[in-house]
Amino acid sequence: MATTFSRRVLDYRDWPAVIADVERLGRDGYSKVGRWDLSQTCDHLADWLTFPLDGFPPTPAPIRLMLWTLGKLVGRKALRKTLATRSMPGGAPTIPVTVHQSGGNAAEAVERLRTAISRFQAHSGKFYPSPIFGHLDRETISQLQLIHCAHHLSFLAPS
Repeated sequence: MATTFSRRVLDYRDWPAVIADVERLGRDGYSKVGRWDLSQTCDHLADWLTFPLDGFPPTPAPIRLMLWTLGKLVGRKALRKTLATRSMPGGAPTIPVTVHQSGGNAAEAVERLRTAISRFQAHSGKFYPSPIFGHLDRETISQLQLIHCAHHLSFLAPS
């Protein structure tokens, strides 16, 4: 009989909780509830943590136009809903460069995420605007990032 795992309910309120969770998953093992493994998830989260610091990857003009239009039409409403519910919808498309191959080195990916979190926390300058949400303050970006971490890590069930 196959064991079925369900998605975890997570609500990280600080960065040490994220780090502790990914370290535990890497150390004790996990089962995938979704499509991505721990290395893919950590690399994806590290990418998104560094975009507000270093800039978002270039996108073709049609995609930029689509993101700008989405931002103008639903961006603020989606932001308010995400912050209020502390959740993100599943299955939403992402920037292809942030989708990594499965089977990567989980320990290296956890360390990459830890480094990205440290950089994010230490950042004292301006943040690059979100392609959909526009310019955001430090607290809002932090909360979005924590919610993003909870979203993706909820698909990994600890052993």
